[in-house]
Amino acid sequence: MGLQHMQIGEVAQRTGLSLRTIRYYEEMDLVVPSARSAGGFRLYTESDVARLQLIKRMKPLEFSLDEMRDLLVTLDDLDTVEVGDRRDELVSRLEMYHEAAQARVAAVREQLDLADGFASDLRSEISRQKRAARSRR
Repeated sequence: MGLQHMQIGEVAQRTGLSLRTIRYYEEMDLVVPSARSAGGFRLYTESDVARLQLIKRMKPLEFSLDEMRDLLVTLDDLDTVEVGDRRDELVSRLEMYHEAAQARVAAVREQLDLADGFASDLRSEISRQKRAARSRR
């Protein structure tokens, strides 16, 4: 059974990434289209879409392009290596990325808590100002 291919526009729609961003990730060797049409159009598979989704989820956690590339290579290698020291090394590398992701999620949550507190303070100040304006009438 052949692979189902999608053009870049459909991939952009499915991932929420712009065409420019998808092309940029190709230039950076993060996601290379699986094929080209007779007319030279980029063609992507579900696997390519999954790679783009992974990159998209790493971006807000401020993983660098090099880190993204390294993680993708690690995952690719894990798909091909059966057992042994190399596989253990790859799993350790994956664990390192998991720990880094957890730490970055914690930092984002802390920032979100600070922002939420700020928004709450502003909401309280608005309410206080409205009450003060009503009492002056």
